[in-house]
Amino acid sequence: MPDFDALSDGQMTSLVSLLILGTVLISYALISNRGRVNEMLRHAILWALLIVGVAAGYALWDGARYSMASVQTPEGDGIVLRRGFDGQYHLTLDLTGPSGQPHPVRFIVDTGATEMVLTQGDAAKLGYGPDDLLFLGTARTANGVTRTAQVVLDAVTLGDHSARRVRALVNEGDLHASLLGMGYLERFSRIEIMRDRLRIVF
Repeated sequence: MPDFDALSDGQMTSLVSLLILGTVLISYALISNRGRVNEMLRHAILWALLIVGVAAGYALWDGARYSMASVQTPEGDGIVLRRGFDGQYHLTLDLTGPSGQPHPVRFIVDTGATEMVLTQGDAAKLGYGPDDLLFLGTARTANGVTRTAQVVLDAVTLGDHSARRVRALVNEGDLHASLLGMGYLERFSRIEIMRDRLRIVF
């Protein structure tokens, strides 16, 4: 329920004005179309169903696109990633931080980067609070120079491969996804890129 007591006089006046305007418009529509009320209701329902259908279709497509972008399949002695619709390779790792519990974090694989870089949101899921992050470093990104904080993850796990005490950086800027650089990928014996596939060999 809205807290009407918390509204200022100006806000209350605006709300009342909107209610009156809405009532007038609805009343005018009903009076001017008295003989076609059923037809109006039918059209309104059809439009509502159309809008809901479009929204549901978009949600399904967006979910499917996200799923295909993040597919990673075990294969032999490694794992294969399929290039996503965004042109990137996505890899989900289980990270363990101060919380002591492993959490899945979805990365964009960036073979041109050196470090593993976490968004502040992903870092928070692992248990790194604002008081744990000292933004003393800097990094150059496509959006300019941003500050970074260094952390050491207790464990990083991919399938049967687990690494301990892995260094990572937390980006202070508005990073849309965590990035996985060569600092972690070099722990594997081989990385192969074949058209729209990336294969990591343990």
